[in-house]
Amino acid sequence: MGSLVIVGLMIGLMIGRLTTPDPVELQQVETAADSVVVWFNSEPKLHGEHIDGTVALLFDAQGKAASGQLKVNDNDVNWRIRKTDGGLLLNMVAARPLRGEWSGEKAEGRWRLAIHLQEQ
Repeated sequence: MGSLVIVGLMIGLMIGRLTTPDPVELQQVETAADSVVVWFNSEPKLHGEHIDGTVALLFDAQGKAASGQLKVNDNDVNWRIRKTDGGLLLNMVAARPLRGEWSGEKAEGRWRLAIHLQEQ
């Protein structure tokens, strides 16, 4: 009887492992004029806000910390991705208040999120 319980438990664990979806993972960050493009292996849950002139996006995903800089109207904008308890946090900060609009789409078998920035 005990061996049947162990076999049943092992089969249940294998089935559970097969049906669990892959975690969402940040793959790449690209910068262009007035925008940041973030690539994921699949669509992440996303929460975005404008906080005191900065743009902040929280992704329910895994990935590495990163940072960089881009230009909006010939002014520098610093961006940084860091790990938090809720996932990955992308902050974009400039000397002048920023406004951002983001849109996502499936492209090349991955999820592409484009964040377009403008000064207020």
